[in-house]
Amino acid sequence: MLNSVTVKDYMTSAMITLKPEVDIVEAAQTLLEYRLSGAPVLDDHNRLIGYLSEKDCLHTVLSAVYNQDYGDLVSDRMATQLKTVHPSENITDVAERFLKDGVRMYPVLEKDVLVGMISRQSVLNAFCRISQTSPS
Repeated sequence: MLNSVTVKDYMTSAMITLKPEVDIVEAAQTLLEYRLSGAPVLDDHNRLIGYLSEKDCLHTVLSAVYNQDYGDLVSDRMATQLKTVHPSENITDVAERFLKDGVRMYPVLEKDVLVGMISRQSVLNAFCRISQTSPS
């Protein structure tokens, strides 16, 4: 039954996004405020150009400690080589990709437009809901 569930069924379409020119401390505060492990970074045309994670922000923490340098921008630390998924992808396939890639979240792109995010938690949520409705 889980094989018939798609990313679109469980992705989050309401997203917090960041801009590349935002100060990294401000971006980290946004992640903390919304309890996010990361956020997609969009350019002025709302195209996905990167992803900033908590881990990326830790580089700035160390730079601040060792070099007294707090000056990073999101663009200085964001990942730009992104793995994405399509809304029609099977959630079982995405679960396998989560295990292989070791990421916590994938941007969901349709025709190069960011339409949502899917997390490991979303996949677990799908599994739990399906298992509760499946006959034993």
